Amino acid sequence: MIVSILSVLLFLVFAVLSGFHFYWIFGGTFGINKVIPTKEGATLNKQVIPPVATLVVALGLLFFGLLYLLKGGFIHIPLPNRVIAYGTWFVPSIFLLRAIGDFNYVGFFKKVRNTDFAKADSTLFSPLCLGIGASGFAIQLLDGI
Repeated sequence: MIVSILSVLLFLVFAVLSGFHFYWIFGGTFGINKVIPTKEGATLNKQVIPPVATLVVALGLLFFGLLYLLKGGFIHIPLPNRVIAYGTWFVPSIFLLRAIGDFNYVGFFKKVRNTDFAKADSTLFSPLCLGIGASGFAIQLLDGI
């Protein structure tokens, strides 16, 4: 039961995150000033990230969400079992590492803390990544019980 709930929650989180990336691909600007790391005192060049990179992230996040629907048994797509098995260990690992950060611009241990991105990262992005990582690992551990 808990695995099912966490799987649906992770799918919803990934669907929303993917949706934001698709929104930005098609010219949306909401939140764009807070999602790209910058140096202190630097102004944001809105063309800094190519649309194809944003598309890759959007599709990747959508795939991560579908992976958790597969893991929870809500959908069935003919994928090798090892894709689901390794993927559902890989995804929370990525997000746990993202929460820890690069020790400069992102994560709980970043040095740059006074930019719009850094403030959003500290209050929203890093805690969200930690929650995704913890939920993903909980699914893995509880699924074996």
